[in-house]
Amino acid sequence: MNILSINNLAKIGREKPLFTGVTFGLDEGDKAALIGRNGGGKSTLLATVAGVLQPDEGEVTINKSSGVSFLAQNPEFNSSDTIRTHIFKSKSPKLETIRKYNEICEKMENGLSASVQADFDAITLQMEKGDLWNYESQVRSILTVLGIGDMERKMGELSGGMIKKVALAQVLVEDTKLLLLDEPTNHLDMTTIVWLQNYLAETKRTVLMVTHDRYFLDAVCNNIYELSRNSVKLYVGNYSTYLEKKTTEAEIEANTERRIESVLRVERDWLMRGPCARGTKAKARIQRDMALINREKFQSDRGFTFEVAGRRLGGKILELHRITKNYPKGFAGDDKKNVSPVLRDFSYTFNKGEKIGVFGDNGSGKSTLLNIITGEIQPDSGSVVVGENTVIAYYRQNPVFKDMDISVLEYVKEAAEVMRMNSGATLSAGQFLEQFGFEGKILHSPVGTLSGGERKRLFLVRLLLSNPNFLILDEPTNDFDIFTMNILENFLMGFSGCLLIVSHDRYFMDKVADTMFILEDSGEVSGFVGKCSEYIDLREEKKREAEEERRSQKAKENAEEKKSQEKKDGGQKKLSYAQKKELENLETEIMELEDEQHSLEDDMASADYSVSSRAGERYRTISKRLEEAYARWEELQTV
Repeated sequence: MNILSINNLAKIGREKPLFTGVTFGLDEGDKAALIGRNGGGKSTLLATVAGVLQPDEGEVTINKSSGVSFLAQNPEFNSSDTIRTHIFKSKSPKLETIRKYNEICEKMENGLSASVQADFDAITLQMEKGDLWNYESQVRSILTVLGIGDMERKMGELSGGMIKKVALAQVLVEDTKLLLLDEPTNHLDMTTIVWLQNYLAETKRTVLMVTHDRYFLDAVCNNIYELSRNSVKLYVGNYSTYLEKKTTEAEIEANTERRIESVLRVERDWLMRGPCARGTKAKARIQRDMALINREKFQSDRGFTFEVAGRRLGGKILELHRITKNYPKGFAGDDKKNVSPVLRDFSYTFNKGEKIGVFGDNGSGKSTLLNIITGEIQPDSGSVVVGENTVIAYYRQNPVFKDMDISVLEYVKEAAEVMRMNSGATLSAGQFLEQFGFEGKILHSPVGTLSGGERKRLFLVRLLLSNPNFLILDEPTNDFDIFTMNILENFLMGFSGCLLIVSHDRYFMDKVADTMFILEDSGEVSGFVGKCSEYIDLREEKKREAEEERRSQKAKENAEEKKSQEKKDGGQKKLSYAQKKELENLETEIMELEDEQHSLEDDMASADYSVSSRAGERYRTISKRLEEAYARWEELQTV
């Protein structure tokens, strides 16, 4: 079934068209990504498809029965709204019923009255008629995974990362078939990104997204749309397939260009001799030659490079001595007894050339560690000793520009008029900016007119003017396009100084960092020698082992509790109506999934690769859902 149709779409940017003649469509279940350079119009195109912006030409048609959910790169919200109000703002009747059901359940926990009981009976009847028990379970599961517990907190009280999670939850729980996601992984920790990756890969909903996460693209997408030179081109397959096709395409175009130029060398000589154009053949030849001369010539993507002069590191680089930092729990205020350790007694001595990644879930203290090292905040105890020759450059997660009206060139000139490169050459501020892809009219454009990725790249340019030998980067990949990230990776891999980096992008971390600081819940910092993805795999393996052990222990405890409970109340379980209904649905679902698993086994042994591959993928999906269903079934059995 066709979900989305885009016909001849066009939008004009600040200086030129962002895109013209964009035409494509998506069917139910398609997973597509939109990639391209920063400032090229990706977010504008996605917002235009979502109906947030109006096109200058063309039209967008979304299947009336499908509905659309849009996650903006910077979600809008009312700061006075509660999380519950924001998430359930959808006009979906299903979500409205679930919202009322959850509110009544919370009232029942605070005390049961005749009116509350009547409301509960009425809403459970609505849930029954709408067959919403499984849907409500899915909504609750999404909120739990995203760490959204206190639904009454105000949106204005939340951190940037939490706001993104709430906005993501809002689009995922909506009863729609089309998801439009602009940088959905920004501000998420790696654990949540892996969950979201699996969710989008397995969902039957249609997805069109903008993201720079290359592992994410490979795992989720079956179509890549490249926005380049004002138009959109489809590459069927995931991101790795796209790269292969682009390489082949570039080679073919370059070879074709060489052949045309070879022919034109002969034709230009003939034209220079002033041939008579009276004859039909001569006239046709001249027209053909002029068409070739005036053709749109093949141009490989014009690149830029990150390059700075090297600064020598001294014998002492940077030392952390027993750093401790605590923060109050909740709203404890100045109650020093009610605190949570973010960093506890952490010591480390940095060595030359170290490239260290910092890993931890949101709220674990990654940015706190960086801020203590750079002196932005002070530790509760301990000290930071910086070497005499150490020059630190700190890339903040959300760089602040004091003057948004200043031009790009003026902003860089404030730091330096001239930059000396490691080759010994000197560059003016304008020439230096060109090395980073800023050229032409954009040099004189106000900073406020730049895209998010362009603005952050500009901040990085000015940062590098200080010629640092110790780089500290807090989420440098947010809002950068894939092309810029590849160049930044190459620069950091060749950077001779020390590097300390926080990033949620696993591919980026794997290429740049070879050692990890692991921030534990206890506030302790442990080390891991290896790549980020290797640590994630190890962590998941340990989590599975712990879960299996927990379930085994829980099963034993359940059996004992069941016997004890049966003696007390004759075997009658004290489940609420909703829990009884959920238990019934789980038992039915488990039986159906087990039957489907058995039926897939023959297909998995098929000689037809496409059949066995699809069956294997479905088998793995069922296995994962069964694990969740078994765990919940065991939990309800103990009530």
